Amino acid sequence: MTKGRNFDNFGASTLPDAFSDMNSETLQLMAGNLMQALQEAQGLLTDSLNGVDMRPPAPGQADPYGGLEAQAKIGAALIRNPEKSGHAMMTLFQGWMNLFQSMASGTPLPKDRRFADPEWEANPTFNFMRRAWMLNAEWLQGLVDSVSDELDDTTKLKARYYLSQFVDAMSPTNMLATNPAAIRAMIESNGQSVLEGLRNARGDLQRGDGRLAITQTDEEAFEIGKNVATAKGKVVFRNKLIEVIHYNPTRKKMHKTPMLIFPPWINKFYILDLQPENSMIRWLLSKRVNTFVVSWRSADDETKDYTWDDYIEQGIHAALDAVTREAGVKKVNTVGYCIGGTLLSSALAHMGQTGDKRIKSATYFASQSDFDLAGELKIFTQEDSLAQIDQVIEENNGIMPGEMMGETFNWLRPADLVWRYVVDNYMMGKQPRPFDLLYWNADQTNIPGPTHKKYLKNFYNKNQLSSGKFKVLGDAVSMTDIKIPVFIQAGRSDHICPWHSIYKGAQNFGGPVRFTLAGSGHIAGVINHPDAQKYQHWVSEDLPENPGRWLSGAEELPGSWWPSWWEWLKPLSGKKVDAVKPRNHKLGSAPGQYAALKLTDIAAGKKPAGPYSDGTLPTPGKPMKKKKAKPSFRMPAGWQPRD
Repeated sequence: MTKGRNFDNFGASTLPDAFSDMNSETLQLMAGNLMQALQEAQGLLTDSLNGVDMRPPAPGQADPYGGLEAQAKIGAALIRNPEKSGHAMMTLFQGWMNLFQSMASGTPLPKDRRFADPEWEANPTFNFMRRAWMLNAEWLQGLVDSVSDELDDTTKLKARYYLSQFVDAMSPTNMLATNPAAIRAMIESNGQSVLEGLRNARGDLQRGDGRLAITQTDEEAFEIGKNVATAKGKVVFRNKLIEVIHYNPTRKKMHKTPMLIFPPWINKFYILDLQPENSMIRWLLSKRVNTFVVSWRSADDETKDYTWDDYIEQGIHAALDAVTREAGVKKVNTVGYCIGGTLLSSALAHMGQTGDKRIKSATYFASQSDFDLAGELKIFTQEDSLAQIDQVIEENNGIMPGEMMGETFNWLRPADLVWRYVVDNYMMGKQPRPFDLLYWNADQTNIPGPTHKKYLKNFYNKNQLSSGKFKVLGDAVSMTDIKIPVFIQAGRSDHICPWHSIYKGAQNFGGPVRFTLAGSGHIAGVINHPDAQKYQHWVSEDLPENPGRWLSGAEELPGSWWPSWWEWLKPLSGKKVDAVKPRNHKLGSAPGQYAALKLTDIAAGKKPAGPYSDGTLPTPGKPMKKKKAKPSFRMPAGWQPRD
């Protein structure tokens, strides 16, 4: 006889009886709330239909990223292989037989915070739904593996991604009727939670101008420079693309060699300075590092035509000119984070070729230089996908809109960054709580169309930097010309820049490389103050070709990787000298103007107040050719920019 529980001895349900304790007044209140909810639902439907483009898709645009095509190839492969399809059906049948046995025996389920409500364990109906969803999800995703030998890598990547999206969407937690927490909230609030949830959904739809712009946090609770990005400093340089911020020293003596940080321009720099307790900028200052940070300008009609070369000349080189001048030095240490690191690598390859030695060392946070193993984002960089993105940029007057970039990254982790808020905000009627990290995540930036297209086509699609075919200022460059010391950090669960991809790029540098793997992902794996005592990291001075071999030989250490980085960085930071305070160039204080500008400001035509710095020092390398101005794309009559 099977030990464990049977279907009659599950725990008692914790859901309140919906009607047994309700008096007429309570029933009337619930009925009134649900009637109002029905009206809100009708309004929500009307708003959503008004925001839908009813025109049929253009030829080839019905499936712009190839998701349906990938699923069709899976089906065709199964039809061609009846033995494999038959085995798949037997696997599903056996899974259903095992499901009932696992329920009766009380086989524990894996932890998943979506199913934290006790009803998923105590109530046999909800327990069955969860197990059935898991069974079907595993079976669907296993179909790709069953015919993987007949599929190319791109098809497998797309099929797994879109099946994963479908599986996450079909979780029983995402529907009111099958979510015990939402049902409980409806009963206990007499239907008010349903009404408030629909109001929240309607507000987000209106905020997104017909696009559901999910609110993840209370954005009114934060203000840049007031309670986020509060480290003290001054803007010491500004051109049309960047501001350079010099932070106040915290000691009388600071290390001579300054640090210049190039964050990504896909979000704003203040992820490095969210709060005093997790600020990397403050931590570097505490180590006596003379710290400078680049703040990128969000693209508008003045900068929409900027190219990758412009980002090197007016970003990397202009910042180097400013920092060496301000600090009175000839060399600086640098950091490149994500795409900021990719830009830095391309610039360093050209600087190595031309003999420019202003950069003493480079550290990379979650940054790729080889894109062969770049993961799910490669779905959006195939030829058909690039054509769709070109169309988006054209429709937005030459700019890749920040809100679309934000949505793309959210859908890489839909359970955490999409469906969680659908449940909390729309099904349970909750108001989003203040959370600084999500405020930063929602503070998106526009990207110049030429720069974004170059990144997707030449890096993700063609992988030119690692093969020596990428051109900087007209010259093909090679990463073997980067001979300065390099420190590379990757996150073990990074879904944007997979660590195997970063590790593969580490093999291409021409000088000494130190690789470190951190616990967690693209943000938490980087921004992990030692005082938090969270996660772990792995270190090794070796760099074998195989990443698995590196990990098996690496030493695992508890907590943040920052102290291990400082052990490497400190000898490169020079002797202690009298601190250099930020000079007042009458350009304003940290965090500067560019970080303060929001997408809504840009859409309303607001521009930085200026002034710009008067010129820059001569830069090495070949001067850029002057390009003819391109005619601006004319938007259809009546078009309005999104919020």
